[in-house]
Amino acid sequence: QVQLVESGGGLVQAGGSLRLSCAASGSIFSINVVGWYRQAPGKQRELVATILNGGSKKYADSVKGRFTITRDNAKNTVYLQMNSLKPEDTAVYYCNAEGLDKWWADFGSWGRGTQVTVSS
Repeated sequence: QVQLVESGGGLVQAGGSLRLSCAASGSIFSINVVGWYRQAPGKQRELVATILNGGSKKYADSVKGRFTITRDNAKNTVYLQMNSLKPEDTAVYYCNAEGLDKWWADFGSWGRGTQVTVSS
């Protein structure tokens, strides 16, 4: 099994910054893609950013230029640096990872989420 644990959420004023972390542990052989998603109250979960094993990155239009996704393969950790935060960024942020476990079976795992609240 592969476990993901998010951290770094909190309450911040508009214009502020937060850095989220997603740490993966367990029977991991390789992680191919990691994505950050968010879900605001009453809304569907949406993709925020993804990063591939090779380093390729994609961002939702709403966060381009403000958020940066990075990964530390040695630590099996992915970060989401969030700058210039807006009240509309308020949501629970989830981490998702897909890859191969130690038995070369595909896995897909979700973390439990971390709350980000941006006050105006």
